[in-house]
Amino acid sequence: MVATDKVFAGSIPEIYDRLMVPLIFEPYAVDLARRVAATEARDVLETAAGTGVVTRALAAKLPADAHITATDLNQAMLDRAMSRQSDDKRITWKQADALTLPFDDREFDVVACQFGAMFFPDKVQGYKEARRVLKPDGRLLFSVWDKISENDFADTVTDALANIFPHDPPRFMARTPHGYWQSDVIRAELGAAGFSDVTIDAVDARSKAPSPRDPAVAYCEGTPLRNEIEARDASRLEEATSHAARAIARRFGNGAVDGRIRAFVVTAKR
Repeated sequence: MVATDKVFAGSIPEIYDRLMVPLIFEPYAVDLARRVAATEARDVLETAAGTGVVTRALAAKLPADAHITATDLNQAMLDRAMSRQSDDKRITWKQADALTLPFDDREFDVVACQFGAMFFPDKVQGYKEARRVLKPDGRLLFSVWDKISENDFADTVTDALANIFPHDPPRFMARTPHGYWQSDVIRAELGAAGFSDVTIDAVDARSKAPSPRDPAVAYCEGTPLRNEIEARDASRLEEATSHAARAIARRFGNGAVDGRIRAFVVTAKR
């Protein structure tokens, strides 16, 4: 991972929330919230909350006496999340680094993290922090994407950008969001952090959009992939986005598009 992989700033949070969240994150947010609710947790910590899609799903699923502490490394993402969430006294928002959590030991029943672990520069340390703040018998639940070849739009966009920048192709999607899917590695790193009871479930869903341009804009302009494109030539952002849209259209058609997405949901008991 490179430094810009963690930068969600400028117009990225708004585009991410408007296009990327419904494109790929919403079905997994509902699934993760259901799993958290099934634990009967009352004190939940969410790390890498982003623009709040899981937070909103948790608020809809958890009882009135539950409390959600939603955190993210990027304040701009939390600002967007707070603007989307109706007033709910069960939710506390806090900027925090998942590798150095500002919470006491054994404070939470569940730590939940949707598609954030891939961004941890030290995953074992992130897992150690989650375990530290969990109560005895608490659970860590998190999701990671499967390899990029199992996620159609991400794969198509990445290949398309390699044609635009053949000598230095932007590889953010393959390197980071889709770079941490090997179950043996995940289990080993959780074990190194002290977790011993781990289950990993594959969850398939569909990624749908009204046109090829929507996923192209979502990926090229609403994620840190934009930082990579602009680092190569900021004047070519629209060209890159349009090229990605044409590649999606060639593969999935010019009207509404529908592609595969696959992720793994990990549950680890303290």
